[in-house]
Amino acid sequence: MQPERHARTGTDASSDPLNGRLLDGRYRVGARIARGGMASVYEATDIRLDRTVAVKIMHAGLGDDDEFAARFVREARSAARLSHPNVVAVYDQGDDHGTVFLAMELIEGHTLRDVIRKESPMTPSRALALVEPMLSALAAAHRAGLIHRDVKPENVLIADDGRVKVADFGLARAISTETQHTATGGVLIGTVSYLAPELVVDGRADARADVYAAGVVLFELLTGVKPHEGETPIQVAYKHVHEDVPPPSSLVPGIPAYVDALVARATARDRSLRPADAAVLLHQVHRVTHALAEGVQDDPDLTADLTPLLMHVEPTEAPSPDDTAADPFDPREYAALMAPSAARAERTTQLHTLDRPPAGPPASRPPRRTPPPSRPRRRRRGLVLLLVALLLAAGTGVGAWWFLDGRYTSTPGVLGMTKGAATQKLDDAGLEVAWGDQVYSETVPAGRVVATDPEPGSKVVDGGTVTVNLSLGKERYDVPKLKGKTVDEAQDALTATKLEYGTSEERWSNTVAEGIVIATTPKAGTTLRPGAVVDLVVSKGPKPVTLKDWVGKDADDALAWMDGKGLDGSIAGEEYSDTVDEGDVISMDPPAGTTMHSGDPVSLVVSKGPELVEVPSVRAQGVDAATATLEALGFHVVTERASGYLGLGFVFSQDPGGGDMAPKGSTITLSLI
Repeated sequence: MQPERHARTGTDASSDPLNGRLLDGRYRVGARIARGGMASVYEATDIRLDRTVAVKIMHAGLGDDDEFAARFVREARSAARLSHPNVVAVYDQGDDHGTVFLAMELIEGHTLRDVIRKESPMTPSRALALVEPMLSALAAAHRAGLIHRDVKPENVLIADDGRVKVADFGLARAISTETQHTATGGVLIGTVSYLAPELVVDGRADARADVYAAGVVLFELLTGVKPHEGETPIQVAYKHVHEDVPPPSSLVPGIPAYVDALVARATARDRSLRPADAAVLLHQVHRVTHALAEGVQDDPDLTADLTPLLMHVEPTEAPSPDDTAADPFDPREYAALMAPSAARAERTTQLHTLDRPPAGPPASRPPRRTPPPSRPRRRRRGLVLLLVALLLAAGTGVGAWWFLDGRYTSTPGVLGMTKGAATQKLDDAGLEVAWGDQVYSETVPAGRVVATDPEPGSKVVDGGTVTVNLSLGKERYDVPKLKGKTVDEAQDALTATKLEYGTSEERWSNTVAEGIVIATTPKAGTTLRPGAVVDLVVSKGPKPVTLKDWVGKDADDALAWMDGKGLDGSIAGEEYSDTVDEGDVISMDPPAGTTMHSGDPVSLVVSKGPELVEVPSVRAQGVDAATATLEALGFHVVTERASGYLGLGFVFSQDPGGGDMAPKGSTITLSLI
């Protein structure tokens, strides 16, 4: 299979006939997000549960094969029973009018292949940290009787929050015998760069094939390259059968010998020399991880324990009648191979000598001229050989039992216990305790055991280490205070607290600048589950204002209104006006009706009222002369007869009187005598 990358790729949905289709009356198919050799993956909506899922749809033709479809259904059911935090969950399987599909968990993120491109070669600690959750998933599958058979970086998904998930469980086993073949006619299942030799040779696979592929992935993380390359898949497959995976340190100097030995153990061409399953390899990874954490550069015992023991037995002929042929058994050879680790390390000369040319025949030596031994001597020698063979067989059986089962014990169940109680129970079982990271749990109270590695009931070496994870309780986060932040800053703050950014509602504000958060829904301080959605209320800035007409109105009122609307109102000047009262607006710039924004300036010209002129005294002047004087100053003159009018034509009095201030153009009344 090609990588099962649950990430949006921007595929043109308009040209895909599956886009928009409703499968099984439940799954509305959206955009295609990945395509492989047997199936395509689409983002879809489960309209029954209102959630987004990934739907894997088998290519047309494969689903028409009844045998293939039946195997696919069986494997889907097996994979659905596999519940593990590092496995992509399978929700549903169906057949919609010949369209065979799987509904699975949608993982937003990238693949281990992307990490290799960006980070490899990486440190052993980083590589093992990535391999560990992958092996944990494979171990759970192996315990459930499932074999992945397509372990590769493309099938290891890394979510945006750092979770590692293994995809495509069980799908490879659904391939029919007519799909792909090796050069020798056997079934070729998986990607050729990660194929175990036995899959290439005879198509057989067990848990150790997944172990081999995991070892190749570890090699690639450490070095950045695949161990075997070739111009054609057949060339690569040939190298898997006939060439060992080289030590990573041969490409990246400085890698400890026990890390080389771990890769060698996992990728041994003889599968009997590999760890029995992913759980055993995971335990060995933990040992190496602990050694790296302690800064150990060279650990001969650990290296020897991880180095495959290869007993290469040369072919021998049957004893000759005169009993001079070489003895086919060498007790010293067996003793060295069954000795403790130090002796094994000394005895082991090279890794992975399987399939190498046998050593040449021993150097010839002059024949000895000795008389043929008597028949009783031959019988005694045959009896000795028989006894040695029986002892060797018994020793081999005991050694195999001890190596495969006798040295293991079952991991006690300590889930839900307190730290002290779990420590005591594991100590009573003769096991060491290592405290792993604390994790959140919706069901296990804080401070109690939420998980162990190995899991309860799993095999663990006597005196080995069980990693225990304590619960942090329910994972909850408070909505951070986002008021006054930009939208980008608010989104970053939500991501940092594992909350999701929802939508933004924009509102006008005369006090908060455009693009700044005004409030949140729920409000700051509310406690939420991880992934809960928080909506933002964001300022659009001040609302635009239509300028009112303030001409002829009080200037102080005009300035107060502008200030309330966020406008920059000011008095540009004052002028006399015979028509506009003092203190009222004569004119404004810009004019009334203009659309204004916060901070825009508005200038006013304010009336000082009419211009005042001092009225001269014209009393006792002739009416004509008085009128001419006043009109010359801009006054309007009105005459009237005074009491006791004599008809002389002189001014008896005036209103306003001489010396008073009167507006220019105002009326002066003259009383005549």
